[in-house]
Amino acid sequence: MKHLANITDDDRWRIVLAKDRRFDGVFVTGVHSTGIYCRPSCPARVPLRRNVRFYSSSKGAEDAGLRACKRCSPDAQSAEEACVLAAIAAIRAQGAMTLAALSELTGYAPAHFQRLFKRSVGMSPAAFARACREERVREALSAGQSVTEALEDAGYSGQKQFYAETKGRLGMAPSDWSKGGAGKRVHWAVLPTTLGPMLVAATDKGVCCLAFGEGEAELRIRFPRAELIPAGEDFRALFAAVVAAVEQPGPGSAAIPLDVKGTAFQQRVWEELRRIPHGETRSYGALAALLGNSKASRAVGGANGANHVAVLIPCHRVIASDGTLGGYAYGLEIKAELLRREGV
Repeated sequence: MKHLANITDDDRWRIVLAKDRRFDGVFVTGVHSTGIYCRPSCPARVPLRRNVRFYSSSKGAEDAGLRACKRCSPDAQSAEEACVLAAIAAIRAQGAMTLAALSELTGYAPAHFQRLFKRSVGMSPAAFARACREERVREALSAGQSVTEALEDAGYSGQKQFYAETKGRLGMAPSDWSKGGAGKRVHWAVLPTTLGPMLVAATDKGVCCLAFGEGEAELRIRFPRAELIPAGEDFRALFAAVVAAVEQPGPGSAAIPLDVKGTAFQQRVWEELRRIPHGETRSYGALAALLGNSKASRAVGGANGANHVAVLIPCHRVIASDGTLGGYAYGLEIKAELLRREGV
Protein backbone atom coordinates (compact mmCIF):
# COMPACT_ATOMS: atom_id res chain seq x y z
CA MET A 1 0.00 0.00 0.00
CA LYS A 2 1.45 3.36 -1.02
CA HIS A 3 2.33 6.15 1.41
CA LEU A 4 1.62 4.51 4.76
CA ALA A 5 2.19 7.84 6.45
CA ASN A 6 -0.79 9.26 4.56
CA ILE A 7 -3.16 6.30 4.39
CA THR A 8 -6.76 7.31 3.93
CA ASP A 9 -9.76 6.17 5.89
CA ASP A 10 -10.63 3.95 2.93
CA ASP A 11 -7.21 2.30 3.32
CA ARG A 12 -7.82 1.86 7.05
CA TRP A 13 -11.22 0.31 6.35
CA ARG A 14 -9.65 -2.23 3.99
CA ILE A 15 -7.10 -3.05 6.70
CA VAL A 16 -9.95 -3.62 9.19
CA LEU A 17 -11.79 -5.86 6.71
CA ALA A 18 -8.58 -7.87 6.26
CA LYS A 19 -7.97 -7.92 10.06
CA ASP A 20 -4.32 -7.14 9.28
CA ARG A 21 -2.28 -7.54 12.49
CA ARG A 22 0.64 -5.54 11.09
CA PHE A 23 -1.29 -2.33 11.75
CA ASP A 24 -2.15 -3.03 15.37
CA GLY A 25 -0.73 -0.03 17.21
CA VAL A 26 -0.70 2.16 14.09
CA PHE A 27 -4.33 3.21 14.56
CA VAL A 28 -7.50 2.09 16.34
CA THR A 29 -11.03 1.65 15.05
CA GLY A 30 -13.75 3.59 16.89
CA VAL A 31 -17.25 2.09 16.67
CA HIS A 32 -19.56 4.90 17.75
CA SER A 33 -22.75 2.80 17.65
CA THR A 34 -21.37 0.65 20.50
CA GLY A 35 -19.06 3.18 22.14
CA ILE A 36 -15.94 0.99 21.91
CA TYR A 37 -12.66 1.08 20.03
CA CYS A 38 -10.66 -1.89 18.73
CA ARG A 39 -7.43 -3.02 17.16
CA PRO A 40 -7.54 -3.30 13.33
CA SER A 41 -7.24 -7.08 13.76
CA CYS A 42 -10.07 -7.42 16.31
CA PRO A 43 -11.74 -10.83 15.79
CA ALA A 44 -15.20 -9.43 16.55
CA ARG A 45 -17.76 -9.03 13.77
CA VAL A 46 -16.91 -6.12 11.48
CA PRO A 47 -19.14 -3.10 12.24
CA LEU A 48 -21.05 -1.10 9.67
CA ARG A 49 -18.80 1.39 7.93
CA ARG A 50 -21.10 4.33 8.71
CA ASN A 51 -20.58 3.75 12.45
CA VAL A 52 -16.77 3.76 12.28
CA ARG A 53 -14.22 6.49 12.84
CA PHE A 54 -10.45 6.01 13.02
CA TYR A 55 -8.04 7.35 15.64
CA SER A 56 -4.26 7.41 15.72
CA SER A 57 -4.08 6.25 19.34
CA SER A 58 -6.09 4.83 22.23
CA LYS A 59 -5.97 8.24 23.89
CA GLY A 60 -7.63 9.88 20.91
CA ALA A 61 -10.44 7.33 20.98
CA GLU A 62 -10.90 7.70 24.73
CA ASP A 63 -10.94 11.50 24.42
CA ALA A 64 -13.84 10.98 21.99
CA GLY A 65 -15.72 9.10 24.71
CA LEU A 66 -15.00 5.52 23.59
CA ARG A 67 -13.90 2.63 25.81
CA ALA A 68 -11.50 -0.21 24.97
CA CYS A 69 -12.85 -3.43 23.48
CA LYS A 70 -12.59 -6.26 26.01
CA ARG A 71 -12.06 -8.81 23.28
CA CYS A 72 -8.96 -7.39 21.59
CA SER A 73 -7.73 -5.06 24.42
CA PRO A 74 -6.36 -2.28 22.19
CA ASP A 75 -5.20 -0.38 25.28
CA ALA A 76 -3.21 -3.29 26.66
CA GLN A 77 -0.55 -5.70 25.58
CA SER A 78 -2.05 -8.84 24.03
CA ALA A 79 -1.24 -12.34 25.24
CA GLU A 80 0.59 -13.01 21.98
CA GLU A 81 2.66 -9.83 22.32
CA ALA A 82 3.51 -10.76 25.91
CA CYS A 83 4.68 -14.22 24.84
CA VAL A 84 6.85 -12.82 22.05
CA LEU A 85 8.42 -10.31 24.46
CA ALA A 86 9.04 -13.11 26.98
CA ALA A 87 10.76 -15.17 24.28
CA ILE A 88 12.87 -12.18 23.19
CA ALA A 89 13.98 -11.62 26.81
CA ALA A 90 14.82 -15.32 27.22
CA ILE A 91 16.82 -15.46 23.98
CA ARG A 92 18.75 -12.33 24.92
CA ALA A 93 19.55 -13.80 28.32
CA GLN A 94 20.25 -17.42 27.36
CA GLY A 95 21.11 -17.33 23.67
CA ALA A 96 19.55 -19.59 21.04
CA MET A 97 16.68 -21.75 22.28
CA THR A 98 14.93 -24.68 20.64
CA LEU A 99 11.35 -24.30 19.50
CA ALA A 100 10.42 -26.95 22.06
CA ALA A 101 11.89 -24.80 24.85
CA LEU A 102 10.14 -21.69 23.56
CA SER A 103 6.91 -23.67 23.31
CA GLU A 104 7.22 -24.70 26.93
CA LEU A 105 7.99 -21.10 27.95
CA THR A 106 5.03 -19.55 26.10
CA GLY A 107 2.43 -22.30 26.07
CA TYR A 108 2.06 -22.21 22.28
CA ALA A 109 2.65 -25.18 19.97
CA PRO A 110 6.15 -24.96 18.39
CA ALA A 111 4.99 -24.43 14.80
CA HIS A 112 2.38 -21.87 15.83
CA PHE A 113 4.87 -19.92 17.95
CA GLN A 114 7.40 -19.95 15.11
CA ARG A 115 4.82 -18.25 12.86
CA LEU A 116 3.77 -15.84 15.60
CA PHE A 117 7.34 -14.80 16.40
CA LYS A 118 8.28 -14.32 12.75
CA ARG A 119 5.15 -12.25 12.09
CA SER A 120 5.87 -10.01 15.09
CA VAL A 121 9.67 -9.67 14.89
CA GLY A 122 10.29 -10.12 11.19
CA MET A 123 12.60 -13.11 11.59
CA SER A 124 12.54 -16.58 13.12
CA PRO A 125 13.63 -17.18 16.74
CA ALA A 126 16.83 -18.81 15.44
CA ALA A 127 17.63 -15.83 13.19
CA PHE A 128 16.90 -13.44 16.05
CA ALA A 129 19.29 -15.36 18.31
CA ARG A 130 22.01 -15.13 15.65
CA ALA A 131 21.40 -11.38 15.30
CA CYS A 132 21.69 -10.93 19.08
CA ARG A 133 24.94 -12.85 19.10
CA GLU A 134 26.34 -10.71 16.30
CA GLU A 135 25.29 -7.60 18.21
CA ARG A 136 27.15 -8.79 21.32
CA VAL A 137 30.30 -9.21 19.22
CA ARG A 138 29.94 -5.67 17.81
CA GLU A 139 29.45 -4.15 21.23
CA ALA A 140 32.38 -6.06 22.73
CA LEU A 141 34.72 -5.11 19.89
CA SER A 142 33.64 -1.47 20.03
CA ALA A 143 34.43 -1.51 23.77
CA GLY A 144 37.98 -2.67 23.05
CA GLN A 145 37.70 -6.39 23.79
CA SER A 146 39.95 -8.67 21.75
CA VAL A 147 38.49 -10.53 18.78
CA THR A 148 39.13 -13.93 20.38
CA GLU A 149 37.48 -12.94 23.66
CA ALA A 150 34.51 -11.27 21.95
CA LEU A 151 33.77 -14.29 19.78
CA GLU A 152 34.25 -16.74 22.66
CA ASP A 153 32.00 -14.75 25.01
CA ALA A 154 29.30 -14.61 22.33
CA GLY A 155 29.43 -18.39 21.91
CA TYR A 156 31.22 -18.70 18.58
CA SER A 157 33.65 -21.60 18.14
CA GLY A 158 36.00 -19.26 16.27
CA GLN A 159 36.31 -16.71 13.49
CA LYS A 160 35.46 -19.30 10.82
CA GLN A 161 32.02 -19.87 12.31
CA PHE A 162 31.50 -16.14 12.79
CA TYR A 163 32.32 -15.33 9.16
CA ALA A 164 30.13 -18.19 7.92
CA GLU A 165 27.11 -16.99 9.89
CA THR A 166 27.43 -13.24 9.30
CA LYS A 167 28.06 -13.69 5.55
CA GLY A 168 29.50 -10.22 5.14
CA ARG A 169 26.73 -8.35 6.98
CA LEU A 170 29.18 -6.89 9.45
CA GLY A 171 31.05 -4.87 6.84
CA MET A 172 34.43 -4.36 8.49
CA ALA A 173 36.12 -7.45 9.87
CA PRO A 174 36.07 -8.04 13.66
CA SER A 175 39.67 -6.95 14.05
CA ASP A 176 38.84 -3.67 12.30
CA TRP A 177 36.01 -3.04 14.75
CA SER A 178 38.22 -3.61 17.77
CA LYS A 179 40.75 -1.08 16.44
CA GLY A 180 38.22 1.59 15.51
CA GLY A 181 38.94 1.11 11.81
CA ALA A 182 42.73 1.19 12.19
CA GLY A 183 44.41 -0.37 9.19
CA LYS A 184 41.42 0.16 6.92
CA ARG A 185 41.76 2.31 3.82
CA VAL A 186 38.89 4.68 3.21
CA HIS A 187 38.92 6.34 -0.21
CA TRP A 188 37.02 9.60 -0.38
CA ALA A 189 36.10 12.60 -2.51
CA VAL A 190 33.84 15.65 -2.31
CA LEU A 191 31.82 15.70 -5.51
CA PRO A 192 29.66 18.47 -7.02
CA THR A 193 25.93 17.71 -7.31
CA THR A 194 22.82 19.77 -7.93
CA LEU A 195 22.09 19.37 -4.21
CA GLY A 196 25.45 20.86 -3.26
CA PRO A 197 28.86 19.36 -2.43
CA MET A 198 28.59 15.68 -1.48
CA LEU A 199 31.11 13.63 0.47
CA VAL A 200 31.45 10.04 -0.74
CA ALA A 201 33.77 7.50 0.90
CA ALA A 202 34.29 3.81 0.28
CA THR A 203 36.42 0.87 1.32
CA ASP A 204 37.32 -1.90 -1.06
CA LYS A 205 34.02 -3.56 -0.04
CA GLY A 206 31.66 -0.70 -0.80
CA VAL A 207 30.41 2.78 0.08
CA CYS A 208 30.76 3.55 3.79
CA CYS A 209 29.71 7.21 3.81
CA LEU A 210 27.53 9.55 1.76
CA ALA A 211 26.88 12.95 3.29
CA PHE A 212 25.96 16.43 2.06
CA GLY A 213 27.97 19.46 3.09
CA GLU A 214 30.75 17.47 4.76
CA GLY A 215 34.44 17.00 4.00
CA GLU A 216 37.62 15.40 5.24
CA ALA A 217 37.30 16.78 8.79
CA GLU A 218 33.88 15.20 9.31
CA LEU A 219 35.02 11.97 7.68
CA ARG A 220 37.94 11.77 10.11
CA ILE A 221 35.46 12.00 12.99
CA ARG A 222 33.48 9.12 11.55
CA PHE A 223 36.59 6.99 10.95
CA PRO A 224 39.18 8.30 13.45
CA ARG A 225 41.69 5.48 13.06
CA ALA A 226 41.33 4.60 9.40
CA GLU A 227 43.71 5.71 6.65
CA LEU A 228 41.93 8.33 4.56
CA ILE A 229 43.00 8.37 0.91
CA PRO A 230 41.79 10.74 -1.84
CA ALA A 231 39.93 8.55 -4.31
CA GLY A 232 41.75 7.62 -7.51
CA GLU A 233 40.78 6.05 -10.81
CA ASP A 234 39.90 2.73 -9.16
CA PHE A 235 36.87 4.37 -7.53
CA ARG A 236 35.78 6.57 -10.42
CA ALA A 237 33.03 4.24 -11.67
CA LEU A 238 31.66 3.57 -8.17
CA PHE A 239 31.54 7.24 -7.24
CA ALA A 240 29.94 8.12 -10.60
CA ALA A 241 27.21 5.57 -9.84
CA VAL A 242 26.66 7.22 -6.44
CA VAL A 243 26.29 10.67 -8.02
CA ALA A 244 23.84 9.24 -10.56
CA ALA A 245 21.79 7.71 -7.75
CA VAL A 246 21.45 11.16 -6.19
CA GLU A 247 20.77 13.09 -9.39
CA GLN A 248 18.28 10.57 -10.74
CA PRO A 249 17.04 8.41 -7.85
CA GLY A 250 15.79 5.02 -8.86
CA PRO A 251 15.82 1.32 -8.01
CA GLY A 252 19.25 0.93 -9.63
CA SER A 253 20.94 2.33 -6.51
CA ALA A 254 20.24 -0.99 -4.75
CA ALA A 255 23.07 -2.50 -6.82
CA ILE A 256 25.69 -0.16 -5.33
CA PRO A 257 27.75 -2.13 -2.77
CA LEU A 258 27.76 -0.84 0.82
CA ASP A 259 30.15 -1.32 3.73
CA VAL A 260 28.19 -0.19 6.77
CA LYS A 261 28.03 -1.24 10.40
CA GLY A 262 25.28 -1.12 12.98
CA THR A 263 23.53 -2.98 15.75
CA ALA A 264 21.11 -5.79 14.91
CA PHE A 265 18.17 -3.41 15.29
CA GLN A 266 19.79 -0.68 13.17
CA GLN A 267 20.53 -3.17 10.41
CA ARG A 268 16.91 -4.37 10.47
CA VAL A 269 15.72 -0.76 10.13
CA TRP A 270 18.18 -0.10 7.30
CA GLU A 271 17.08 -3.25 5.49
CA GLU A 272 13.45 -2.17 5.83
CA LEU A 273 14.36 1.29 4.51
CA ARG A 274 15.89 -0.28 1.43
CA ARG A 275 12.65 -2.20 0.88
CA ILE A 276 10.58 0.99 0.62
CA PRO A 277 9.82 1.22 -3.11
CA HIS A 278 11.09 4.16 -5.09
CA GLY A 279 8.45 6.88 -5.04
CA GLU A 280 6.86 5.83 -1.74
CA THR A 281 7.21 6.91 1.89
CA ARG A 282 6.61 5.44 5.35
CA SER A 283 5.94 7.08 8.69
CA TYR A 284 8.13 6.31 11.68
CA GLY A 285 5.19 4.55 13.33
CA ALA A 286 4.34 2.49 10.24
CA LEU A 287 7.97 1.46 9.86
CA ALA A 288 8.08 0.44 13.53
CA ALA A 289 4.91 -1.61 13.02
CA LEU A 290 6.45 -3.40 10.05
CA LEU A 291 9.41 -4.26 12.29
CA GLY A 292 7.04 -5.84 14.80
CA ASN A 293 6.92 -3.13 17.48
CA SER A 294 4.51 -0.28 16.82
CA LYS A 295 5.81 1.61 19.87
CA ALA A 296 9.41 1.75 18.61
CA SER A 297 9.04 4.96 16.56
CA ARG A 298 11.72 6.74 18.58
CA ALA A 299 14.14 3.83 18.14
CA VAL A 300 13.45 3.84 14.40
CA GLY A 301 14.29 7.54 14.36
CA GLY A 302 17.55 6.80 16.18
CA ALA A 303 18.47 4.13 13.62
CA ASN A 304 17.75 6.63 10.86
CA GLY A 305 20.11 9.09 12.51
CA ALA A 306 22.84 6.43 12.71
CA ASN A 307 22.70 5.90 8.95
CA HIS A 308 25.93 7.23 7.41
CA VAL A 309 24.96 6.38 3.82
CA ALA A 310 22.30 8.88 2.81
CA VAL A 311 20.15 8.18 -0.25
CA LEU A 312 21.59 4.67 -0.73
CA ILE A 313 19.91 3.71 2.55
CA PRO A 314 16.93 6.00 1.89
CA CYS A 315 16.06 7.44 5.30
CA HIS A 316 14.64 10.46 3.43
CA ARG A 317 11.63 8.25 2.62
CA VAL A 318 10.55 8.28 6.28
CA ILE A 319 8.26 11.17 7.20
CA ALA A 320 6.13 12.24 10.14
CA SER A 321 2.75 10.62 10.83
CA ASP A 322 0.92 13.85 9.98
CA GLY A 323 2.41 13.86 6.48
CA THR A 324 5.00 16.57 7.11
CA LEU A 325 8.64 15.90 6.29
CA GLY A 326 9.90 15.49 9.85
CA GLY A 327 13.66 15.85 10.34
CA TYR A 328 16.68 15.18 8.15
CA ALA A 329 20.36 15.41 8.98
CA TYR A 330 21.17 17.42 5.84
CA GLY A 331 18.23 19.82 5.93
CA LEU A 332 14.61 19.65 4.86
CA GLU A 333 15.30 21.33 1.50
CA ILE A 334 17.47 18.39 0.41
CA LYS A 335 14.95 15.89 1.78
CA ALA A 336 12.09 17.56 -0.06
CA GLU A 337 14.07 17.66 -3.29
CA LEU A 338 15.02 13.97 -3.04
CA LEU A 339 11.36 13.06 -2.58
CA ARG A 340 10.35 15.34 -5.45
CA ARG A 341 12.85 13.60 -7.71
CA GLU A 342 11.29 10.29 -6.75
CA GLY A 343 7.83 11.57 -7.66
CA VAL A 344 6.48 11.71 -4.10
